[in-house]
Amino acid sequence: MTTGNDGKLDPEIVHQLFETYVKELRAFLTGLLRDHDYVDEVIQLTFSKALQSGGQSNEETRKGWLFRVAYHESMGLIRRNKIHKKSLNNLCQTTKSYWTETPGQQLLETENIEQIRMALQKLPENQRAVVIARIYESKTFNEIASEFGLPLGTVLTRMRLAMKTLSRQIDNPSENP
Repeated sequence: MTTGNDGKLDPEIVHQLFETYVKELRAFLTGLLRDHDYVDEVIQLTFSKALQSGGQSNEETRKGWLFRVAYHESMGLIRRNKIHKKSLNNLCQTTKSYWTETPGQQLLETENIEQIRMALQKLPENQRAVVIARIYESKTFNEIASEFGLPLGTVLTRMRLAMKTLSRQIDNPSENP
């Protein structure tokens, strides 16, 4: 059996595809992403998608289908990482104005850390959990989505909303209760 009624591909076929094409796919993705961790993540996403919906592809064009899926997953990963880096950069720029080279630097730094901690506590629990997992535990968005049993888009939305709220709270601490 190659496919079910739901478009899933038999795990044995996915395993055969992996064994046959993973080296070529890895070389392609390494040239595209230039980061081995990202390459591993995209390979995992690609073969996961093959398992879930690869049955909708034609057997004769499955190699091209895998490479197309890998390319689209790579572009999504790059886009998400740009958004994440931009959000973190904005947060850093927000807090950078509080840090100076004066004798009171330690006090200001301590106050800034406390301000961030308090701002994190004001976030809704679902957003706070995503921020902590991503920033403090260095988990990927896919790992967070899997751990919390949520769609990737939901995790990304929660992170974006949290970063926006944190930035607003840090920029205007007196306006927030």
